[in-house]
This record gives sequence, C-alpha cells and structure tokens, in this order.
Amino acid sequence: MIAYMDNSDIIVVGGGAAGLMAAGQAARAGARVLVLEKMDYPGRKLGITGKGRCNLTNTAPIDEFLRRFGAGGAFVRHSLAAFDNNALIDFFSGLDIELKKERGGRVFPASVRAPRVARALRAWCESGGARIVCSSSVTALCYDNGHITGVCCGARRVSSRAVIISTGGASYPLTGSSGDGYHMASDCGHTLVPTRPALIGLTTREGRSFKGGGLVVRNINATLLINGRKCAEEFGELHIMDYGLSGPVILTLSGMAVDALQARKKVCVVIDLKPALDREKLDARLRRDISKRAGEKLGSLLRGLLPRELVGACCLQTGLKPGSSVSVIKDRDRKQLLNWFKDFNHTVTGHRPLSEAIITAGGVSTREVEARSMESKLMPGLYFAGEVLDVQADTGGYNLQAAFSTGRAAGLAAAAACVSSAAE
Repeated sequence: MIAYMDNSDIIVVGGGAAGLMAAGQAARAGARVLVLEKMDYPGRKLGITGKGRCNLTNTAPIDEFLRRFGAGGAFVRHSLAAFDNNALIDFFSGLDIELKKERGGRVFPASVRAPRVARALRAWCESGGARIVCSSSVTALCYDNGHITGVCCGARRVSSRAVIISTGGASYPLTGSSGDGYHMASDCGHTLVPTRPALIGLTTREGRSFKGGGLVVRNINATLLINGRKCAEEFGELHIMDYGLSGPVILTLSGMAVDALQARKKVCVVIDLKPALDREKLDARLRRDISKRAGEKLGSLLRGLLPRELVGACCLQTGLKPGSSVSVIKDRDRKQLLNWFKDFNHTVTGHRPLSEAIITAGGVSTREVEARSMESKLMPGLYFAGEVLDVQADTGGYNLQAAFSTGRAAGLAAAAACVSSAAE
C-alpha cells in the first residue's frame, strides 16, 4: 500500500484531529495526500477526549479564546481567525453531527460519543481523496539540500513534496501520542521547548485525608499561591482525589503549578468551599445552626453544609470530633470551621505522570514556524499542526479547536505549495 502511494504530494504523519483535518483539506485543495498512522486506526485520542464525550470547541469570543492560550495566543491568532469556533461548529454540522453548548461555553456533540466523531472525521477525510494507512510508523524525515523529500518507515523510504507532522504530544502514549514528532523536528534542527504535563491532576500533602477519592464539589473558588503570592484564581468544579486535587478548576491552574514545582517553588491551592457567602455571612450561618441544633452531633450539623465524604476530612484537619455534641462547640471551634470552609488549604507536592496529562506543554518552538502556513522556517516543505507545537490552552475545548485550526492551515498551505510547484 505504501509503495502504491510513493507519488504522494503530501504525507501527513499522524492521524489525529489535526492530521485528519490537514489531510482532508489538502486533498480537497487538489493535492495527493497520504496519512501514515502508527496505530491500528486513526483518531484514537480524539475518541477519548472529554471523557468520551468530545469537547470540540468553546463558544467564547476570539479575544477570550486567545487569552486562554497565554503566550501562545499570538501564534494561533491567524489560524483561529481563518477557522474559528463558529466555522468548526458549521463543519461538524455538515458531517451530520449536531452540537450543543454546555456550562462554560463548552461545545459537545448532542447525541453521539467521541468515537463516532472520530469515525465521521475519518470518513470525511477519505471521501475528499486522502488515503489513510494504519499500523505504519514513521521513523525519520527525509530531506535533501535543506528541503523535505519524504519520510522513512523503517528501511522503507516514501517520497513526497511536503510532510505535515501532526503526531500529538507525549501524553496518553497508548493512543499513539508518544513524542515521535519531537524527535523528527529535532533531527531537522528545530528547537524543542522542554515538555511537561499540562491539564493534569496535582498531588497534595492533604490527599491522604480522603479515602477512596473521586468526590466532585461544584461552585467552589480555587486560588493558586506560589511562594505565598496569589497567581491565579478559578471558579467551578473540583474533584477531590485520594492523591490530591483534579477537576476543571485544577486542570486550568495546573500549568502554572507544574512550572512552579519544577522551579522548586512552594505551591499551594486554597479552596473556598462557600464562595457565595463572605466570612461574615458564613459565620452568621454557623452561629445560627449551632444554636438551633445544639442537641445534635457535629457530624450531623456538618452534613448540612458539606458533602458527606468531606465531613471526615473537615474534622480531621480542624481537630474536631464528628461524634461530639454541637452544644460543646466553642467560639474558637466555630472560627476553625469558618477558616476551613473559606481557606481549605492544600500543599501541592507534585503532579500526576505525563501519561495522564490531557495535553503536553512544550514542543516545537513556534518561533521557528510560520504562523499563517504552519511551515517550518528552517526546512521548506515541512509543516506542523496540533499538539506537537509549543501551544497549549486551558481546558474547555480550546486545545481541540487549535488542533483543527492549525491542521486546516497546514493542509491548505502545503496543498497550495504542491499544486503550484506541479504547475510550473
């Protein structure tokens, strides 16, 4: 099969979200496209995104979108402007995948799961004329006189006019994202920004207080402290695990936390479990409950304020006993409870492994890639798309949108270059 496709204009290395979008766009623009996917079917990581529901994009306006990418916002501005969230929603509607908006502007398929989305994207790609060959690992790039000429699959060389690297990052290696693209880029002289996990759970000293883990607490406020200084704040959903903290608010804060940990700084996350009540109002609530429920046990009173699973942790960390009578609670005990509700402190000791990260931070330096075309500034004919680039955003559909937008930009630019070259 690979031998049959030796006359390809473009080889796309990696059949994930960015790769399939690039291949489909390039094929529809008139290029002969071959997708080489190392796994037994394409779109494996796309098939598990959003816990299997596939958070495709977000309805946030473009300025908010770019803010979510931090320093990488300037690089993705062009590709997002050319193919934004509204365009992506229209694209999937054209594939008969109805979408719906959920909390925080997140956009999901209305009735199908992520694997169905991956299959629809593959069908669209192939219907446009791109050919997909699975179980084909690209081991190196081929180039001559500083220009890309194809790829190597073991001892076999496959020629092409252009190559698009869309191999993903280094997280979820079982889906094929194992960092292959980084090595190929480095061999061509590209600078790699050190990779580390992003959108990842954080381990904490207090994690051992939670037996079993997996508790979801909504409508909380989380503040990230680095060396005692407030650096970021998020409101939303928290997952309390037996190792520490996870969930949307923690994933959003985790990038800064990981970088601070690597710099050997002190990292803490302070949780306000009752952000709708200021300290004065919450104190009044505690006084009222203590007065009205004096004949009950403390554990019973706390269950009116907390999920049952948090009662034990509250008592352990405040030194109070859940079986003691509410009537014996003193002013200092009430103040301890108040402080715990408003400043539920977690000392961050580390993070979960890179293999569990939703995305990888770091990658191919965007300083060496043209933002409009995704073409390498060092190697003509070489393009990049998706997570292999040093571009990462918060959770909420932003990263998948970037994969589709950069994939489209790379596919169209590579096709235009190849078609123009063939016509000369």
